[in-house]
Amino acid sequence: MARIKLTIEYDGTDFVGWQVQPNGVSIQQRVELALEQLLGEKVRVYSSGRTDAGVHALGMVCHFDSDRGLPLSAWREGVNRFLPVTIAVRKAEIVDDDFHARFSAKRKRYRYSLMRTEVRSPLQRRTSWQIRQPLDMVSMRRAAQQFVGEHDFAAFRTSGCAAETTWRRIFSVDLIEEGEMLYIDVCGSGFLKNMVRMMIGTLVEIGRGKRPVIDVEKLLCGSMEIGPALTAPAQGLCLMEVEY
Repeated sequence: MARIKLTIEYDGTDFVGWQVQPNGVSIQQRVELALEQLLGEKVRVYSSGRTDAGVHALGMVCHFDSDRGLPLSAWREGVNRFLPVTIAVRKAEIVDDDFHARFSAKRKRYRYSLMRTEVRSPLQRRTSWQIRQPLDMVSMRRAAQQFVGEHDFAAFRTSGCAAETTWRRIFSVDLIEEGEMLYIDVCGSGFLKNMVRMMIGTLVEIGRGKRPVIDVEKLLCGSMEIGPALTAPAQGLCLMEVEY
C-alpha cells in the first residue's frame, strides 16, 4: 500500500468549491471520479483544505492510499486523462504513510488579484476583481501589517464555518504592484471560511477611503462598534501553494 500525494491546479469558476456538496459539481468529486475511472474502484482523497465556489488553485494538495504499483507518471497523466480541461494534476509523489495533506501542512499561501482599471477585461474577469477607483496604497500597506501575527479572526469568517478555534497565525501579507494589477499575497498557518476574502475586502475598503486603517485592529479585537468586514469576490482568489 502506497500513499500518493497530488498537487492540483484548477479554475474554480464552474465548481461549487473543492469539497463534495449536494448542490453541484465539486473539484474533489471530479478528482475522485477520475481516479475511479483509472483504477476501476472508488478512491477517497483527503485535501489540505477547502476552497469555496469560484476560488482557484495553483497548488491544492491531496493524498490517497492505493495498492496499485503505478509509476508516478501514470498517476499524473492517467488521472489527467479523465479530468476536464479546468482541472489538472501538476505533480504526483509517493510520500510516507504518516503524511496527511491537511494535518501535515505548515503554512498556506493565497494570492488575491485586483485589476485597477476603468475598463473591464474579458480575459481577466474569471481571475481578478476589477477596482475602478484609485487605491491609497500607503494606507493599505499599513493596514495589511496589522494582520501579521497570531490573532482572533472571528470577525473574518462567514456563517457555516465549523472551525473549533478562530485563532490563526499570519506570517506575511505582501502587496505587489505590476502595472494595472495589484496582487495581495497572504501566508498563514491556516484560514477560516472566507477569511482571506474578508481580509482583502477590508483592505480594499481602506484603500478606497471607506474605512480607517485602525479598523483592522478593531475587528481583530472583536469591536462591535464598526461594521463587518467586506467579503471580496471569489474569482480573484487563488491557493498558490501548501508548505510541509
